[in-house]
Amino acid sequence: MKSLKLALVFVIVAASFANTAVFAGSKEIKAKMAKRLPVIEQLKTRGIVGENNQGYLQFMGAKKENAEAVNAENADRKAIYSAIAKQQGTTVKLVGQRRAAQIAQIAKKGQFIQNQNGKWQKK
Repeated sequence: MKSLKLALVFVIVAASFANTAVFAGSKEIKAKMAKRLPVIEQLKTRGIVGENNQGYLQFMGAKKENAEAVNAENADRKAIYSAIAKQQGTTVKLVGQRRAAQIAQIAKKGQFIQNQNGKWQKK
C-alpha cells in the first residue's frame, strides 16, 4: 500500500505539470510509470533493487533483472526532478535527495533504502 502511495505521489507531481510548458510530456511519463509500477514493486520486494539516497532505484547486487524497466524508471524520475528543480530554482540533485527522504519514509518493511550517509539497510 505504501508503494502505491509512492507511485501516486509521482503521478500527482507529474500531473501537476501536465498543462504547463515547464514539463511537456508529463502525461506520457505518468502513464509509463503507472504501467511499470508492478514490476518495480516486485523488484523492490525481492531485494533486487533498493531506493538510493538520491531518489533513484539502484541494483543491490550483480543480478540486473528487468534493467530496462529500472533504467526507464530512473530516467522518468530524473525528468520529473528536473522539471521541479527548474520550477523551484534549485538543483536536480537537491530535489532527488528530498524525494529520497520521502521514499524512505513510506518504503515497505523489508525493502532496501540508503540513508543519507550512504549505508544500505532494510526497512
